[in-house]
Amino acid sequence: MSTETTASVSTHILDTSIGRPAEGVAITLSARSGAGDEWKALGGSATDADGRCKDLPALPEGTSQVRLDFETEAYFLTKKNQQAEAQQDAPANRDSGATGAFFPEVAITFAVTPGEHYHVPLLLNPFGYSVYRGS
Repeated sequence: MSTETTASVSTHILDTSIGRPAEGVAITLSARSGAGDEWKALGGSATDADGRCKDLPALPEGTSQVRLDFETEAYFLTKKNQQAEAQQDAPANRDSGATGAFFPEVAITFAVTPGEHYHVPLLLNPFGYSVYRGS
């Protein structure tokens, strides 16, 4: 929850290759006071069955930049096995390399202003992703 002196952050992930929420993706939240400062990992969580991460840690006072690190490799490895029958010859099953994930992680960095809430959804597929500031 944001206050007058802090911002707040939430996120969700939609796997656009299957049109469903991405469940079980680990997310780490980090913050810093300015561009030259060191990142401080605040903690993390994982997406629920609806692809939402509702319990990210609060941002400390003075935060001006936030980074969300999405650990997508484990998700794609699990999904690759589950989708093998449904997408027998799909590119995700042929061309993802030895790890099975072209994007093993996604890091999103953005600026925040105290008193504001930032919802930053990730639209994800095996070979691309997009983010935006939601509401």
